[in-house]
Amino acid sequence: MYSSFTQFKSYFPYISPFDPCPPLREKFFNTPPQLYIHFQPSGLPQFSPYEALKIGTLWPALYAPYESRAVEGR
Repeated sequence: MYSSFTQFKSYFPYISPFDPCPPLREKFFNTPPQLYIHFQPSGLPQFSPYEALKIGTLWPALYAPYESRAVEGR
């Protein structure tokens, strides 16, 4: 149910021939998972309390890891 989307998306911006800077041909952005869950269904799986405090959410469906661009190499 929740694996049909990806929270990292990309698009290809317009590149002007008069732009003095080297263009970024593909730009990336992320969308938080709560955009895809309109209401909280009953019976969602939950992390343990310790793990939930460590990662910042109780429900795995709402977990969105932060990935730095420095780590990604972009």
